[in-house]
Amino acid sequence: MLSAGIDIGSRTIELIVLNGDCVVTSKESEVGFDPMQQATDLLEGVPHDRIIATGYGRHLFEIAFDAPTVTEIKAYAVGAAALFPDVRSVLDIGGQDSKAIAVSAAGKVIKFEMNDRCAAGTGKFLEVMANTLGYSLDEFGLEALKANKELQISNMCTVFAESEVTSLLARGEDRADIAMGLHRSVVRRAAGMLKRVSIEEPIVFAGGVARNVCIKKLLADELGKEVKEPDHPHMMGAYGAALIAEKELA
Repeated sequence: MLSAGIDIGSRTIELIVLNGDCVVTSKESEVGFDPMQQATDLLEGVPHDRIIATGYGRHLFEIAFDAPTVTEIKAYAVGAAALFPDVRSVLDIGGQDSKAIAVSAAGKVIKFEMNDRCAAGTGKFLEVMANTLGYSLDEFGLEALKANKELQISNMCTVFAESEVTSLLARGEDRADIAMGLHRSVVRRAAGMLKRVSIEEPIVFAGGVARNVCIKKLLADELGKEVKEPDHPHMMGAYGAALIAEKELA
């Protein structure tokens, strides 16, 4: 029996199909202006017996495909617990929101906190700041690690932070130093949210921003704890949804 999970985020869509514990299909695409068409294209020619949707656009998927949905909180907790059976804390930083989740020994959600009211400290924030500094998103974290001094970034609102960065550049500050200041601001915000929920180890960092090497390093330093990361952190939501679909097929 083939179980599928699809995570329709604000920036990207991920699809995973499982046959038992084995991943048989893994695909992703940009959301674009028509996420349901993108989802249709991803699913074309992909066999599955049941699919569960999660993420930013899961309700649209539920209507368009008459499919059940699950919250990102539950999907991430289930996915993290499957990959790291002793997980106790999960941090997800995605394109438009951030989530901190406390997980029980049984892999159940105990408590969570979510920032979904603005893009501050999310992937979108980092994308805009990278563009402002003239970096690609892939370069951004690597360049920040080359910083020689720390600059304080006072604004986390994307609009005001962009203006602040422009002012720092006009003042002659080094781009790498500014990049590090921005990364530290994101980490302080994420760590604060995680501390309010749980910093019990092991801590799993997932979501698209977990691929940023600077964010991961600074987060571990800020928390003073080991932070684990799955091989494909941006696929965690789809993986968790597929696991839930698999249980319902059993």
